[in-house]
Amino acid sequence: MLIHLLQTEVAEKFSADTLVAKGSQLVETIRTTPANELLQGTASAALRFGLKVLVALLIYVVGAWLIRKTKKIIANGFAKKQSDSTLSSFIQSMVSALLWIVLILAMVGTLGINITSFAALLAAGGMAVGMAMSGTVQNFAGGLMLLAFKPFKVGDYVEVQGYFGWISEITIVHTKLITTDNREITIPNGALSNGNIDNYSSRDPRRIDMKIHLPYGSDVEQVRAELLRIASQHEKILDRNTPGAWDPYVVVNSLNDSNVEFKLRVWATGADFMTVIYWLNETIYTELPKHGINFAFPQLDVHMKPES
Repeated sequence: MLIHLLQTEVAEKFSADTLVAKGSQLVETIRTTPANELLQGTASAALRFGLKVLVALLIYVVGAWLIRKTKKIIANGFAKKQSDSTLSSFIQSMVSALLWIVLILAMVGTLGINITSFAALLAAGGMAVGMAMSGTVQNFAGGLMLLAFKPFKVGDYVEVQGYFGWISEITIVHTKLITTDNREITIPNGALSNGNIDNYSSRDPRRIDMKIHLPYGSDVEQVRAELLRIASQHEKILDRNTPGAWDPYVVVNSLNDSNVEFKLRVWATGADFMTVIYWLNETIYTELPKHGINFAFPQLDVHMKPES
């Protein structure tokens, strides 16, 4: 009902008949007014409008500076309290958006535009704008969900929407991710809140499962002894003395068509996770053959029968 009334008011103010009438009145005024008075009035109106433009520009410069200052004050306040940086970036983004809206309205009012009519016009087109910005509203709601449930925070290493990287910033409508090759990925919050989030930093330590494929006939105890010996050589591999971790151990995981799959399980902190994996890959590859343990490869045995 309210939107209908506003639409009616705007339609009446900007109807064709009204515009034609005002145009005719303007033409009549120009025709009947002496040239010197018309020139003087035009110069006076131009001067007044120019002053309004200068004031509006001044308001913009001061307002933009205040917005930047406010964001910095918010960031420093959260930093002093050692609060969650995720909440800090979200609040900064929200406050900045609200202050920019206030600044734009202040500039419009300074230029002499009727803010009431301006607001009525915006309200009349609210439905169209709302439909056009439905994705933005969804992203804003997604940002609130991320802030409330905190599936990750700034600095976490995550896999989202097919990307791996560190969360660098969370705003009211999108989240920025820095990949391992130093790319910046901007992901809408709506997609993030509705998709799968794999957070590699939320829990510590983490278990590493190394799969080693060896040929049938391998000595299980020898393989177990060598893998445990290798695991004991790296200082970053944890044991049961670390809360949440266990001693390294080896199991026969599966019997495949062309190989026996052994699995070495060790624990490491999130910071050392990839370092330990790379080291184990290289060390297992170089050490096992030295002790007579060779790796399996796909093979097919073909038995030929002589023709009778």
